[in-house]
Amino acid sequence: MPNARIANVWHMLPEYTQARKAIWTAINPHSGKLRIDEAFPHELRENTRNDDMSITFKSGASWRVVGSDNPNSLVGATPFGIVFSEWALSNPSSWGYLQPMLLENGGWADFITTPRGKNHAHDMHTAAKINKNWFCETLTIDDTGMISPEQLAEVRVDYTALYGADAAEALIQQEYYCSADAAILGAYWGKELAQATREGRIRPLEPIKGYPLHTAWDLGIRDSNVIWFFQVVPGTKGYSHVLVLGCYAASNYGIGHHAEVIKEYAGRLGLQRGDDYVPHDGRQREMGVWNNNPLDPKYGEAKQRIEVMIECGLNPKKIMDHALMDGISAVRQILPRCYIDESRCNDNAVEGLRQYQTEWDDEKKIFSDKPLHNWASHYADGFRTLAMAVKSVDIEYPRQPDRALVVGSVPVPGMQLPTYADLADLAEREPRRQRI
Repeated sequence: MPNARIANVWHMLPEYTQARKAIWTAINPHSGKLRIDEAFPHELRENTRNDDMSITFKSGASWRVVGSDNPNSLVGATPFGIVFSEWALSNPSSWGYLQPMLLENGGWADFITTPRGKNHAHDMHTAAKINKNWFCETLTIDDTGMISPEQLAEVRVDYTALYGADAAEALIQQEYYCSADAAILGAYWGKELAQATREGRIRPLEPIKGYPLHTAWDLGIRDSNVIWFFQVVPGTKGYSHVLVLGCYAASNYGIGHHAEVIKEYAGRLGLQRGDDYVPHDGRQREMGVWNNNPLDPKYGEAKQRIEVMIECGLNPKKIMDHALMDGISAVRQILPRCYIDESRCNDNAVEGLRQYQTEWDDEKKIFSDKPLHNWASHYADGFRTLAMAVKSVDIEYPRQPDRALVVGSVPVPGMQLPTYADLADLAEREPRRQRI
C-alpha cells in the first residue's frame, strides 16, 4: 500500500483531561458505542492501555491521545504523525517542541480548528497559504452546505437569547464562517488591548535608564513559570507609565534557572535590578530544596520559594492577597497606562493576554465567574501579579492645591480659581466611575 508505514500517531487536544473526555471515553449518541471502538475495532488491536490512552495494533503501529498543556512531557517520543485538534485553543509551544521530532522522522502534522481571534492558529494559517510545502483550506458553511439557512436562522435566535445580538453575530462569524476578526467571546481584556494597539502602545520600546527593572511572576514547575519584566516611569497627567519590556516562560526548571535569566536580562538592558513580585503561593515549600543546616530548628524541612529566591540573589516581595476578580480588574485599570514591547516577549505572551477569557457555564447558560484554564492562564496570572505590584512601585505625584468653582460670587482672598483647562484636565485624569 502506498505510504504505508508502521509508526506512532498521536491525536492531541488542548488539555489532557479534555482529550480523555472528548476522545478516549466519548460515546457516539447514535450508536451507544465508544468512538474509539468504532474507529479501531478490537480485532485490529494487540492491546489497549487506559492509563496513557494508547492503542497498539497487531501491525506494530500505535495510536495515542495526548494534551498540549504539558508539551515537555512528550519530548523524547517518536511520533510519525500528530493531529492537532482545536489548534486555536491549544498551547502553541507544543508545536515548537514537537516539530523537530516530526522533521527527524520525516513525519506529518494535521491542524484542525476554528478561529479564536488572530492568534497563533491564524498566523500559521496565513503562513501556510504561501508555503508550497503546506496544504491549507478554509471551509465555511457556504462551502460545505452542512447547515441550511433555516438552521442558521434558528441558531442566530438561540445565540441572541443567550449572549445578546452583538456577541451572537460574532460567535456565528467565528464558528460558521471561520472569521478570525470576530471578537473573542468572554475575553477579559480584549477591549483594552485593542485600544493599546490602536494607540500605538504595543510596539518596540527602549528601556529608560535610572529606573529599576522589576519582575512579576506566575510560579510553576510542571506548568509554565511566567515572568514579566517591567519598569515604572514618569508619565503625563499625573499618572506614571508602565513599560513592559519582556516576558519569559519555561516549565520544569527550578528557581535558580529563572534567577540567572533575570540577572542576564537586566544586564543586557543595562538596568539596575528591582524587586521580584510573587503571588500568594510564594510561601509554598519548594520540594527538592531542603534546609541542610543541622543547627537550624527547621533542619530537613523543604524551603519556602521566597527563601530559595533570596538565596539565588533575587529580591522577592509577595503582593497583597486579593480575590481573583479583583486582580482581573486591576489589570483592566492598569492596561491604559501600559506600553508593551511584544518583540521582547515570549512568542505567545501578549496573545495569551488577548485570549484570557471567562468560562461559559453550559448548564446555567451564563458566563461563569471563573476564567477558562488553558495555556493563556499562566501569562494572565503573571500579569495580574504585575498589576498588583505596580501599586507598590508607582510614582507619587505632588498633590495639586485644592481649587474651588465659585458661581455667582467673588472669591475670598487667597482662593485660587480654576481655569477651563484645569477642569478639562481634571475630567481626563479622574477615573470615569468617580466623575460627577
